[in-house]
Amino acid sequence: MRTLFLDTETTGIEPQSRLVQLAYKNGLTGEEVNAYFKPPVAISYGSMAVHHITNEMVADKPAFADSAQYTQLVQLLSETICVAHNAPFDVGILKNEGVEISTYIDTLRVSKHLIQSDQYNLQYLRYSLHLNTVQVTAHDAMGDVLVLEALFNHLTNVVKEKFSCTTDDDVISKMLELTYAPVPMTTFAFGKYKGKTFDEVRAMDRGYITWLHTSEKQKPVGEQNEDLMYTLDLCMNNKLGTPTLL
Repeated sequence: MRTLFLDTETTGIEPQSRLVQLAYKNGLTGEEVNAYFKPPVAISYGSMAVHHITNEMVADKPAFADSAQYTQLVQLLSETICVAHNAPFDVGILKNEGVEISTYIDTLRVSKHLIQSDQYNLQYLRYSLHLNTVQVTAHDAMGDVLVLEALFNHLTNVVKEKFSCTTDDDVISKMLELTYAPVPMTTFAFGKYKGKTFDEVRAMDRGYITWLHTSEKQKPVGEQNEDLMYTLDLCMNNKLGTPTLL
C-alpha cells in the first residue's frame, strides 16, 4: 500500500517538544530509515526513562532540519499516507520541525473503533492481538514502527471483513474516515462516577452531564477531549447508543 509507517522519539511529551529519533518504513518499497538527531533543547529525564536516548548520545548528531532525512521525508509524505499510533502527537512533533502532515491514519483511533480492548497503547495491542511475533525493542522508534506495521495489517483484515473493502484504496479510505471520526465513550474513567456508564449517569444525574458538557465546551477547541465532547453531545441530545458510522 502507499503507506509510510512512522514513529518518533522526542525530548518530552509537551506540545513544543522536539525530535530526537525518527524511524519510518515505506509500505510500497519496504525501505527503512532509522536516524537520530540533536534537538535544539535538552531531552527530559522523563523521556530518557522511556526511550533511553540521552543528550550525550545525540551530541554529535545533525539537526533534523540540516539532514538528508528531512528532504527525503518531505518527498515521501507527498507520495504516501502517513500511518502512526497516536498520530496527532507525531504530526505535532514534525510540525515543530517544519514538516507539515495534512492527512494521516491514526491506528490508535482506528483500533478504538474496531477492537474491544482494555487498553489501546501500542505495546498492549502488540501482545493482546498476538502481534508479538515481531521481535523488537519497545519504545525504540524503529521497533515501534515494526509493531505499527503489524497492527496496521491486522486492522486491514478487520476493515476488509467488516466493511467489505476489496482494494487497498478502499481500506485506506475507510481508515481515514475512522481516523477523523470521534469514538463514543461508554464508561467514565474519571470523576465521582468513575466506572459507571454514560447511560447510567445520564439517567441518575443529568445535571452532572450538563455541567461537564458546559465545562468541556468552555475550553479552547484544541484543548477539548474530542471523544468526550462527542459523547456528551450524544447524551445531551438523548442519542447515546444510536448507531454511528460503524
